Amino acid sequence: MGVTHGLTLAGNLLPLLLFCLSMTATPGPNNIMLTASGANFGFRRTLPHMLGIACGVQIMILTIGLGLGRVFMEYPAVHAAMEWVGGAYLLYLAWKIANIKPLDPAAAAAGRPMTFLQAVLFQWVNPKCWMMIVGAVAAFADGRTAVHDVLIIGLCFLAVSPTIGLWALVGVRISRFLETAFRRRMFNYTMAGLLVGSLAFAYMDKML
Repeated sequence: MGVTHGLTLAGNLLPLLLFCLSMTATPGPNNIMLTASGANFGFRRTLPHMLGIACGVQIMILTIGLGLGRVFMEYPAVHAAMEWVGGAYLLYLAWKIANIKPLDPAAAAAGRPMTFLQAVLFQWVNPKCWMMIVGAVAAFADGRTAVHDVLIIGLCFLAVSPTIGLWALVGVRISRFLETAFRRRMFNYTMAGLLVGSLAFAYMDKML
């Protein structure tokens, strides 16, 4: 996708917004985990998780867009190591989701959804987050207007970030059908499986 001397309303701002929306609203580790959190802990207790995602993405956009991306280009082994550490952590999170057992109000209150800080840090090991940010910076940021373009990219991702709340709401809606231990266990197993599946999809090119 070509870049036309920086991002402008008349140029490629609309394609950038559509790109951000497609990356943010479609299934991936963040949204799968939000659905599981909404079902197991409710919407209000999932809010710090959602805010952490939005903040973490902004930090990554600024960091990668303004210099870290070049470091990874010069030292690809560092990036590769982070990818594999991230994959291992995603498998750990899938195991945690599969073993959530809040079957009554007391158990649900004792459970712990992802915190704001955990969600911020998680973005650095989220393969989809890496792909969408590196892809956005590569496709839409012009070297001559890099700072301006990176800020616009960040604002566009921020503008569409409320869509992740829909995934938590889906989880809340689903929770009313998870009244039995068996149904909740099957739901958590399914969410864990989807998380592993999203990881396999992200790493498919590395395994072929």
